[in-house]
Amino acid sequence: MEPPAVPSTSRRFAHGSDETRGLWLGFVGVAVFALTTPMTRLAVGPAEAPQFTPAFVTAGRAAVAGLLALLWLWRRGALRRPPLEHARALALAAAGNIVVWPLCLAFAVREVQAVHAAVVTGVLPLATAAVAAFVLRQRASAGFWLCALLGCALVLGYAALQGGGRWVPADGWLLIAVLGAAVGYVYGARVSGSIAPEEVIGWVLVGALPLTLPAALWAAQPVDFAAVAPSAWFGFAYVSLASMWLGFFAWYRALALGGTLRVSQVQLLQPFITLLAAVPLLGETLDAATLGFALAVIATVFVGKRMPVAAKEPR
Repeated sequence: MEPPAVPSTSRRFAHGSDETRGLWLGFVGVAVFALTTPMTRLAVGPAEAPQFTPAFVTAGRAAVAGLLALLWLWRRGALRRPPLEHARALALAAAGNIVVWPLCLAFAVREVQAVHAAVVTGVLPLATAAVAAFVLRQRASAGFWLCALLGCALVLGYAALQGGGRWVPADGWLLIAVLGAAVGYVYGARVSGSIAPEEVIGWVLVGALPLTLPAALWAAQPVDFAAVAPSAWFGFAYVSLASMWLGFFAWYRALALGGTLRVSQVQLLQPFITLLAAVPLLGETLDAATLGFALAVIATVFVGKRMPVAAKEPR
């Protein structure tokens, strides 16, 4: 016997409710990820006072999070291998989120301040939306893309205003990091349609353990742990527990509920949350121009939320 048909109004209400939950969870994930840049800078230190090496921060945070994910999956009773059909997507999610993004970011923030990195990586929402449109075959209205382009133009304009239009070599690392993160987000979201979103990041981390754990042990050899500052340990702990693991619980669930294209635009707020956090963490200043650009980006996200986006994603 088939269940009774759900009235169209109820379906619309349920969809709207899921979308709202997805956007709120997306904001939680973005708030967690926004601290990654200043915390990574704390962990690696500036060029004149280095702390952990970029290689150790990259492999170490993934290894720590992977061991915790293994324990969590075991306690959850979810230690059953995901279907082989998801192996490629999980591998791409691992490559983007575990290797490319943290390694390139760590190299960059040793040379530039967190504020600079925050505004350059502001193009991440557009990159995520573009990769999602290509990989997931999603369709969005011209108005949605206009809002996405406008938001990215705002953050790039802010970068140009603060840097006088000058780009430094570290910007190349940051742009590669953006591409890696976008690919990782999209393929992780794709698997979230078939596997519980909370388990996706667990399997991404556990699947990478045979590589990240030996790499972390190798990268630890040149590190003088006794000379590492407490602030660097704090930064490493944050990127290991929050950035690499807990933040993805909210983020992948958000992408599954609200849709990758739409939720990805919440990332437009990430550079400005990073800037706010950099004030107490790194002693950087916050000026009126930053607040003005932040308000403009928030307005762009608000308008983009109301633009039509294809709701269904292939699984």
